[in-house]
Amino acid sequence: MDSKSKAFLCAEEADKLKAADVVLLEVSKYSSFADYFVICSGKSGRQVQGIADSIERSLKEAGIRPLGVEGLREGQWVLMDYGDVIVHVFYEPVRFFYDLESLWSEAETVRWNERSDRADAVKAEEFL
Repeated sequence: MDSKSKAFLCAEEADKLKAADVVLLEVSKYSSFADYFVICSGKSGRQVQGIADSIERSLKEAGIRPLGVEGLREGQWVLMDYGDVIVHVFYEPVRFFYDLESLWSEAETVRWNERSDRADAVKAEEFL
């Protein structure tokens, strides 16, 4: 499976578990260690753990195992390393504190479903 398909699968799985603000960043031009970041958040530590577990289970079914998983036990920021795809599942306040989207602001945001298009349109309208 190529890195983009893997990233899409992670984003879709997070969305199934009602993850908030699922963002897919293409970081390949700015990073030597990954092609994509999937960033999402949950409203509780338990939801964060559930999202991460579901992503791991879904990729395992596709024959893909993580190189490493950090933070699952705490449920504040789970980092899942799939080599070319890095998944960040945050508890919402922690996501706002670290603000990875701003740190990687030069990276292209990839539209991974119809709703991500609509969400961008709504956000754009808020600034007009």
